[in-house]
Amino acid sequence: MSETTVNRAFRLRKRPNGNLADGDLELVEEEVPELTDGQALVRTELLSLDPTNRIWMSDIRGYMPAVPLGAVMRGLGVGEVIASRRDDMPVGAIVNGFLGWQELCLADDNLLEAPLTVLPDPLPAPLSAFLGALGHTGITAYQGIQLSELKEGETIVISAACGAVGSIAGQIAKQRGARVVGVAGGPEKCRHAVEKLGYDACVDHRADDWREQLAAATPDGVDVDFESVGGPIMDEVLMHLNIGARISLCGMIAEYNTYNDGEGGSGLLNVGQLIMQRATIRGFLVLDYVEHFEEAINHLAGMLGEGKLHYDETIVPGGIEKAPEALGRLFEGSNMGKLLLRVAWD
Repeated sequence: MSETTVNRAFRLRKRPNGNLADGDLELVEEEVPELTDGQALVRTELLSLDPTNRIWMSDIRGYMPAVPLGAVMRGLGVGEVIASRRDDMPVGAIVNGFLGWQELCLADDNLLEAPLTVLPDPLPAPLSAFLGALGHTGITAYQGIQLSELKEGETIVISAACGAVGSIAGQIAKQRGARVVGVAGGPEKCRHAVEKLGYDACVDHRADDWREQLAAATPDGVDVDFESVGGPIMDEVLMHLNIGARISLCGMIAEYNTYNDGEGGSGLLNVGQLIMQRATIRGFLVLDYVEHFEEAINHLAGMLGEGKLHYDETIVPGGIEKAPEALGRLFEGSNMGKLLLRVAWD
């Protein structure tokens, strides 16, 4: 490794108020020190862009501490080891984990928030799949369906039906014999959900009559809601719950840009339906189910190998400097499937 190796990284300078703005993050260039024993240097290839990135920027009560001001922005990625002084990460190994919003990550278990994982060689699927269908988003989808105790013949609503998690959850639900109703933004996504992902129906939440569409698509009510949006969509779904319905809550992206140092959130008007319908809502984090990761990956890999799992991805080109702009696509709903940023170029 050259003594003048330079890393480009985004450091958090201010807590965002609403959408990301100029000055919230700063792209800096920093010299990478020479490696010592127990360290490796990883070049980030792909960066995962997730709704939780926005949560981590805010100083709110969360499942992980907020990113400290001045620190490299937290983010999951996959990359290649380009220099190493540790036996478990030889040069050329492919790893994933919390690489951060940066081109180069110093893999030192004493400095990282969590150890990086070395992926199998050769890779059984494209590199991007390990941040999507075979990564944390696919596992989230699998675990959320498991927790919902979905039964054959039941009706499930999948918010963000064409998103990274929702698209996988919908296909798992369909494989289990459920009636699957998606909610997506725009006629193109709704067609994709039905024709490519196998949904029974899809509601266009950008249409003026989306509430009527939801009622028509769920004539027998809703038994399970796989929820990752929140806001008005979740509020309306609550009005269609059957007695004993279950909600698997893995995200509320409609709320995240309202967070500002612990304040924000629009609230739900129809939450009393949980009482009326004797329904249950269960929030979950995929990090709590590490012991089931192998089971989930094996199941998803099996579906993929049998041609029963379709996964979409939107890979934004342009390098690390495009990260803030690319993250905005999640909140605009302009991406299809998993949203990734290509950081390194061969």
